[in-house]
This record gives sequence, C-alpha cells and structure tokens, in this order.
Amino acid sequence: MIVQAEELYRFYRSGDEETRALRGVSLDVAAGEVVLVSGPSGSGKSTLLACLGGLDDPDGGIVRVDGHRISHRPEAERAALRARLVGVLFQSGNLIEHLTVAANVDLAQRLAGRRDRRLRDELLDGLGLAGRARAWPSELSGGEAARAGLAVALANRPALLLADEPTGELDQHTEGPVLRLIRRQAGERTAVVIASHSPAVRRLADRILELKDGRAT
Repeated sequence: MIVQAEELYRFYRSGDEETRALRGVSLDVAAGEVVLVSGPSGSGKSTLLACLGGLDDPDGGIVRVDGHRISHRPEAERAALRARLVGVLFQSGNLIEHLTVAANVDLAQRLAGRRDRRLRDELLDGLGLAGRARAWPSELSGGEAARAGLAVALANRPALLLADEPTGELDQHTEGPVLRLIRRQAGERTAVVIASHSPAVRRLADRILELKDGRAT
C-alpha cells in the first residue's frame, strides 16, 4: 500500500469551542488507485488530505506514505518527506506568479533535492504544455493553468498525489481532459486521493470514501 492511514483524529479549538474535524478515519490506497473523498462542506475532506500529505498533523492516529511515517514528526521532517513523496494539486494557487511554467516545475524539483530537466520536459510534453514552458501563469487559460499545476504536483514522480477540488474552477469541457490526464499520469506507480463534489471525479474514481461530520460512513 502507498497510503496507510490508521484511526485519524483531528481537533481544532478556538476558546471554548472545539471542532472535531476527523473522528477515527482510516484509509489505505494502493499504487495506481484513484480514491474520491466525498461529503458535504465541513465533513473533513480537506483536513484528511492535509493529514495524508503531512501539511497538518493529526491529534491521533498514524499516516504512512510509501512505508515512511509522515505523521508526528517535526515540521521540517514532514516537509522533506512531502517534497519527495507527495504531490499536491489545489483548486488554485499551484503556481508562483513570478515564475514561468518550466521554472515552477524546476522549483518543485529543487525543493526535493533534485534537478531533472528531462523529466520536466517529459511532463510538460505529456500534458500538452511543451509550447507554454516559458509562459507566465497570468498568460495561461484555466485548463492550461490546471495542467501546469499538475506538472508541478508530479515534478518528482510522487508516490502519492493529493488533489483538493482540482477542477472546481474549470468548465465541463476542460474538466474531463484534466481528470483523464491525472489518471494517465498517475499510471500504476502513484496513489491518487481527490476531494471533490464533481460527478466527473466520481465517475473516474476506483473507490469512494464518504465523510460526514468527520467520520467515514
């Protein structure tokens, strides 16, 4: 298994108020598998993805990615593991505006301690962006920006790809091709977990994890 998440709990406190974002959620994901995390707003989808990728640390439970424990470590150690093992694709904000598309991918690789221009060029070509490598993010269409964000997320051939509402700003004509690219680029080596309300993502997924009030239903 690429992802092994066991009995995850996450609580947030503000004064006397406590929000129980995750309450004992477990999830295993194999290489090549696409899992949709579904549920109403506030059900814990984004919190679960953050814990899986080491962007947040659960209050209870353990997360392992590709055999490495990513939870309950200092932030610097989580960041190093995340850069090497995890690709993250958000609805927006995947690109640094003052860097070209190619430079964004280069930066993601440098953060993981590598520089592989051949891999970068293969990714951009495979995503139909070879001719846009020198473009600035502000010059990209919505579909191009989504594909460029995917190139950044896959810059290091991650074991785990996390996508939080990755097509939320795309129309249905652009959404389908981007989702097919996620499936194709993941191939058989990468586990994919997507949080989304999209019917198209639901059709793409191999399996669906439904969350309600922080619990798997």
